[in-house]
Amino acid sequence: MAEQQDPQAPHPDTSPTWPVTMWTMVAVQVIMTLSFTFLSPVMPLFLPHLGVETAEGVDLWSGALSSITSLIAAFAAPMWGRMSDRYGRKMMVLRSAFAIGLFTIMMALAQNVWHMLGLRILMGAGAGFSAASVVLIASQVPPARLGYALGMLSTGQLVGSLIGPLLGGILVDVTGSYRLPFVIGGSLSMVAFVLCWVLVPERFTPPKGDKPKVKLSVAFRAMTLIPGMAALVLVLMFTQFAVQAIQPVISLHVKELVGDAGNVASLAGFAFSATGLAGVIAVPLLGRSSDRFGERAVLLLALGGAAVLTLPQAFTDSYTWFVVERFGVGMFVGAIVPTANALIGKLTNADERGFIYGMTSSVYFLGNSLGPMSGGVVAAGFGLRWVFLLTAVLLLGTWGLVFLAVPKLEAANQ
Repeated sequence: MAEQQDPQAPHPDTSPTWPVTMWTMVAVQVIMTLSFTFLSPVMPLFLPHLGVETAEGVDLWSGALSSITSLIAAFAAPMWGRMSDRYGRKMMVLRSAFAIGLFTIMMALAQNVWHMLGLRILMGAGAGFSAASVVLIASQVPPARLGYALGMLSTGQLVGSLIGPLLGGILVDVTGSYRLPFVIGGSLSMVAFVLCWVLVPERFTPPKGDKPKVKLSVAFRAMTLIPGMAALVLVLMFTQFAVQAIQPVISLHVKELVGDAGNVASLAGFAFSATGLAGVIAVPLLGRSSDRFGERAVLLLALGGAAVLTLPQAFTDSYTWFVVERFGVGMFVGAIVPTANALIGKLTNADERGFIYGMTSSVYFLGNSLGPMSGGVVAAGFGLRWVFLLTAVLLLGTWGLVFLAVPKLEAANQ
């Protein structure tokens, strides 16, 4: 990789109107995350209506449908990253928002799980919205404000994850329709598309000449030569694996806790939203703390707190305590990804960030893909509670990785 830039030196694409870009993208991130999470409590409950008849089948298909989108996206992300470096970052955000909106609306027409699987695959091929948003922000925000900007972007995600599941669950309980949330979720993505198109400025300077194509294996090997980069990549993968392993079983676990209550979708949505609410409160505070105490300290705190508060979820028999514990996890887990992304941005030249974030996004998506499937397999084979137990162990192991490896990164940047 090329030499690191002075963090105070603006890149030619850095825009004097970067606050407009940042705040607009925060709003877009809220809408897009709301459209994703709108479906979180709905999908597992919709599966019996698509022909999945057994509890084990619901566990497995919940994991498979959550996993396949990220698995396909993991392979597509480097290509979209290269295109963002060549054609502009805003274009990639628009492309992804439109594709996600289109395929989400089409899911409302699915007649069986195979239709749903095919549409989730197509969504994965066009996905990459979050990575494209990170690159757009990183290319226009002054390096000295990158951590703050990415923290605000993450806060936007958390706000969306707070509102989306609750609204989705309430909509199902009020209307009795499992298809309407897909129409509304996809329409929200289209709103984000229009908002980004109209309000987000971009001063993009295409690179001169064509850069030589780099094989993925060579690129990953080169990334490992940057001090601390390999550890950060693994943090992204393991964290997403751990967090996403729980996602497909939350609604099912809530159903176990409350029985056949008529408002189970709303209660599941509230359990999802509790995590987002906590993140909205905590992530900005942890972001400011990283400026004062360093990103390593914030990573250790966030990973440790998330592990400690995930563990009791394996043993609680009370819905109320389960929601309290989900809130506690949210106080920490939302800070992990923006902190790691900020460190990656500091390690990377501005004109290579699209490609680097595309590569790290592949690993991120890999964790997203393997997590839900693994959670579904564990739930089907051993029970839902084992998913929370193994997730806590993995988060604790990731804490150990940061403790051992990330100090080398900070030493390299002093």
